[in-house]
Amino acid sequence: MHSPLNLTVAITGASGSIFGQHLLRALDMDSRVSRIHLVVSESALRVMAEELKISGRNGLAEKLLGRPPVKIQQHPESDVGAPIASGSYPSQGMIILPCSMGTLAGIANGLAQGLIERAADVCLKERRPLVLCVRETPLNKVHLRNMSLAADAGATIFPVIPTFYNHPVDSTVMAKQFVSRVLAHIGLPQPDAFVWKGEDST
Repeated sequence: MHSPLNLTVAITGASGSIFGQHLLRALDMDSRVSRIHLVVSESALRVMAEELKISGRNGLAEKLLGRPPVKIQQHPESDVGAPIASGSYPSQGMIILPCSMGTLAGIANGLAQGLIERAADVCLKERRPLVLCVRETPLNKVHLRNMSLAADAGATIFPVIPTFYNHPVDSTVMAKQFVSRVLAHIGLPQPDAFVWKGEDST
């Protein structure tokens, strides 16, 4: 039996706060996860206020979950002394959902400004999983170059692209299915995820 995972989740200022919300909900209920370190950027707070009608940093995890969190520890982005800022702290990876182009640029170029970029930089240098769920359209050459740099450094570029083969009826279903894809990628398949089986060959 594998040891429970210690993961970092960052939410940045790209559109798609609902995806980050459902990621937290899935992880907080997953018995395979022992702790979630949550970091939310200032820009993400503005997007959440617009998209989810959630405002304020205080009690943010509870607002996103709709109930008291079980295993989420929230850190200010300015806290570069947080445990996840050090490679000696045991962690099994980081997911940034959604990941803005500004955050991508900082990670791809090793700037390590603020806790989100620093924690991502730690994942890269320690060869831990780093999943960047980028969200932008159209993409210019700078965006594409930064994705290539981040991928070369060891990150997984996982664009926020919802599926339609599962016939989603609303944005909630889209978000849950996308989150399931992300979690399956890091070894946490979700029991309620739609899995494409193709044509029956029997």
